[in-house]
Amino acid sequence: MSKKRNYRLFLFGFLLADLIAAGVLSLEELKDRIPDTVYIRYGQEEGLGDSLDIPLITYPETIDVSDRGSYQIPCSLLGMLPLKNVQVETVEDQWVCVSGNPVGLYMETQGVLIVDTGEITNQNGIALEPAANIVQPGDYILEVNGKTVSRKRELIAEIEDCQGENVELVVNRKGEEIPLSLEPVLTQEENYKLGIWVRDNTQGIGTMTYVDEKGRFGALGHGISDTDTGELLDVSGGELYQAQIVSIIRGAQGVPGELSGYIEYEDEKKIGTIEKNTDIGIFGQIFSDTQISGEKVKIGYKQEVKKGKAQILMQLEGKVEYYDIEITDIYSSQQDTNKSFQIQVTDPELLAKTGGIVQGMSGSPILQDGKLIGAVTHVFVQDSSKGYGIFIENMLE
Repeated sequence: MSKKRNYRLFLFGFLLADLIAAGVLSLEELKDRIPDTVYIRYGQEEGLGDSLDIPLITYPETIDVSDRGSYQIPCSLLGMLPLKNVQVETVEDQWVCVSGNPVGLYMETQGVLIVDTGEITNQNGIALEPAANIVQPGDYILEVNGKTVSRKRELIAEIEDCQGENVELVVNRKGEEIPLSLEPVLTQEENYKLGIWVRDNTQGIGTMTYVDEKGRFGALGHGISDTDTGELLDVSGGELYQAQIVSIIRGAQGVPGELSGYIEYEDEKKIGTIEKNTDIGIFGQIFSDTQISGEKVKIGYKQEVKKGKAQILMQLEGKVEYYDIEITDIYSSQQDTNKSFQIQVTDPELLAKTGGIVQGMSGSPILQDGKLIGAVTHVFVQDSSKGYGIFIENMLE
């Protein structure tokens, strides 16, 4: 009897733990459905009710009259269990020029980026790896022997001048400045080397999303990461150039397609400066004399986005055009902010040309009901007709 009783208690405890775990997961899922921030247009306060119209979620109908423009609303489960405070911002209508034009990007890193370490053969034919377990891929070299460096050529010159003495580095590692010491190796070519692979710039093609009334632009909808380390590049600045698409590699199952472009890195082709590389896009300033062509449209906020028909704006053959898509799912409180909603290309012409979404389309504006609601950010590897978009309000923040 004792064994049966213990067994029943064990099953009961296991079932209870399972129910508790399921309840916790359900609460977390419910919290995720509640947006962190809601933007409400002046005179359209009913939009708040639409944003918080979630089953089982309740919130107070009144707020302190001292609040002006920005306030918080506590949301709870049936008025009993507190879940989350929603930040409410009352805003004026905002307008931007939508783009869809391809642009060339050139960015310089904040310091010299260490990509990896490697072996060096010294004068005696012995393979050595002097930087192993000292530096790390993703470190940015800021100083060499007390001198600030920002370019590979400056780093190489300092190493050559060391005459075999230890090279003292200061690196930025995930925001922390760390001093390191490396012993250079004299090669058979009689050059001193540290056994590190480095780079100091990156370039590529993306799509400009918008330009605001002050000439500030947003592009890509995601950041530029180093191809070797996978880390978001820490940039000191950069330049924006005109670009043109010259060929299209069509996407297929398991093989993302690509827009191949041509960039002329000449002063007369320069159209702006890049100031920030972030998880939610590339941002900067367009030159005042640059002619920006694009329709002026109103910003649409996340609570206005709905499942159904929408359009993306992009250039494939020398002209920016609209293509039909479908918004199939929406994640109002998605923590990964550049995967805010799911899209599927439905336009027969775009599917025939590209297979759907391809690399280089990142940043293509997404419009619904005449408003700019977001930008294309990702493609599904196994189905190039599907991908993700970012809410435009995330980029504008």
